[in-house]
Amino acid sequence: MQKGSKVALVTGGARGIGLGIARRLAQDGFAVATSGRRSAQDAQAGLEAIGEFGEAIYVQADVADGAARARLLLEIEERFGRLDVLVNNAGIAPRIRADILEAREESFDEVMNANLKGPYFLTQAAAAWMIRQRESIGAAHRAVINIGSVSATMASVNRGEYCLSKAGVAMATRLWAARLAEFGIGVYEVRPGIIESEMTAGAHAKYDALIDGGLLVEKRWGKPEDVASAVSVLARGELPYATGALIVVDGGLTLARL
Repeated sequence: MQKGSKVALVTGGARGIGLGIARRLAQDGFAVATSGRRSAQDAQAGLEAIGEFGEAIYVQADVADGAARARLLLEIEERFGRLDVLVNNAGIAPRIRADILEAREESFDEVMNANLKGPYFLTQAAAAWMIRQRESIGAAHRAVINIGSVSATMASVNRGEYCLSKAGVAMATRLWAARLAEFGIGVYEVRPGIIESEMTAGAHAKYDALIDGGLLVEKRWGKPEDVASAVSVLARGELPYATGALIVVDGGLTLARL
């Protein structure tokens, strides 16, 4: 790692949207730490893809687990000595898409812990570290970027826990933006729509038909790189005076039309 290089953590960065973000930030000159539930062996291909552009590490850590979050940040500190950008990307869908009249509490708890509680408290710990860095490293652009979803406002009655978790992420973004502004830490939400990834692979035919039928203004699937471009702008500090901002990357899915 070159002296003075900035460091970004991308949770869930071994595949899909997270991998696209991690690769882009490495191209931008960040040293990149990624994390996820999968083993280091299973994450190796993604790590190598990021490593083509810069220094990268992978830490097996479930953000829903407090001890794992603490270990994740400790490993980053031991390897890089600093953290400048946190991208809260890790998230899960319900194991079973169940009508909200039949959904189980176990599914609700699992999704909320992974998608909302975990990122919320990871932000708390990472922000505290960023604040301490102001004394040791000095003032610099630092950011927390939450990867939300159009499901924050679009109701899907067969995955209510997911929608609620992403609505919570939207509010968490506002809360942390209000709290961390005095320390020069910008907090933002990037809200993807229909993005090609493992999470959407099972519904590919469904969305192909909907896109062909005019669901989107931009008639194509979104790519992880589309989301990564928005994150890059925020991570590099290219959108000043905009903490709390929401950037929607959905091809016009939520654009009101007549």
